[in-house]
Amino acid sequence: MKTDSIGRNIRKYRIEKKMRQEDLAEKTGLSANYIGMVERGEKIPALETFISIVNTLGVTSDAVLCDVLDNGYTVKNSILNDKLQGLSEAEREKIYEVIDTLIKHSDK
Repeated sequence: MKTDSIGRNIRKYRIEKKMRQEDLAEKTGLSANYIGMVERGEKIPALETFISIVNTLGVTSDAVLCDVLDNGYTVKNSILNDKLQGLSEAEREKIYEVIDTLIKHSDK
């Protein structure tokens, strides 16, 4: 199981929220060193700590866990769909064309 992706996703969402490790640590009552260890995949947070982190980041747990869940692609598709909704129709069409090309040239 690639649990280090949990930390990478926490880092990704923390950066998207324009938070420093110190900010997340302060808001969750954890140390910045501990947040760093989680983000590097050196530590896996306990459930209560994990809930505190995702609530502070304002993201869902499945978004953070998508790489380790059996149904992770469903979660990723949902996240991708949310991102596409924010684009214009023309921008979405360009992205669909790229996806179609990638699928056409994949090793199916």
